[in-house]
Amino acid sequence: MRIGFIGLGNMGGRMAACIVRAGHAVLGYDVHAADLKTAGSVAEVTDGSDIVLLSLPDSGVVEAVVLGEDGLRAHARSGQIVVDLSTSSPDSTTRIHGLLGARGTAYLDAGISGGAAAAEKAALTLMVGGEPEALERARPVLDLFSAKVFHCGPSGAGHTVKLLNNFLNATALAATAEVMVAGKKAGLDLEVLLAVLNASSGVNFATLNRFPKIIHGDYLKGGLTNSLMLKDVNLYVELAAKLGVASLNSAGPVATFGMARALGYADEISNTVVDAIGDLSGGVRLHTGEDA
Repeated sequence: MRIGFIGLGNMGGRMAACIVRAGHAVLGYDVHAADLKTAGSVAEVTDGSDIVLLSLPDSGVVEAVVLGEDGLRAHARSGQIVVDLSTSSPDSTTRIHGLLGARGTAYLDAGISGGAAAAEKAALTLMVGGEPEALERARPVLDLFSAKVFHCGPSGAGHTVKLLNNFLNATALAATAEVMVAGKKAGLDLEVLLAVLNASSGVNFATLNRFPKIIHGDYLKGGLTNSLMLKDVNLYVELAAKLGVASLNSAGPVATFGMARALGYADEISNTVVDAIGDLSGGVRLHTGEDA
């Protein structure tokens, strides 16, 4: 199967690298990795691939790549598979699914979770929407960078699950960052605080996997930025409104990551939200020697 990849940033580049390490050639567009064969356009990738993977910032970019002039749709063909690994609006996803389906092209929405570290280890979790048959044809490629692949339902279901997951992720990160700043200002030993949280009901992904490193100045690399986290939370708010769900908990992460963006942390990894909170709390830094 000929594999194309469009959009190789923090996550896309790592996923493509996993495919290359497994011994497969990848034709990429917007690529800076030396071990990939680069293409000059979206059209060239589409024409030269049986499966095209997309890893792009948002629905607007996905629509431009797929539906734009001389874009993917103009070159898509029957039997081809397109897998959107971006975090996108489910409404946009189902629209693209219908337009590509009219050409006989399968379109899968595949939200990803696990961050840059999991991408490098080929240990991502994928949540996929679309036809089961198309997923089974794509699975040998998806398995090259994923440890778990879930079929979540019809088109749009994968991106819906991704928004639900990212909302919980954002809420836990924002709340934990605030708690850690409060702990530092209270004079607590942060190692002990984390040990207590991880043995108690406050345990979450951030307490287990993020802050044991952050308190020593390691913010991790390549993960979702504050700006993209805010984008995902806002997509969740739109989804909740459409579904008629009272989103009483969305104000916290919207305010937190919006504040981080306003304070200049937009393009920094979302873990730096703790520094943005620290800035508003007297210049607090969790790790020794970094108090402002």
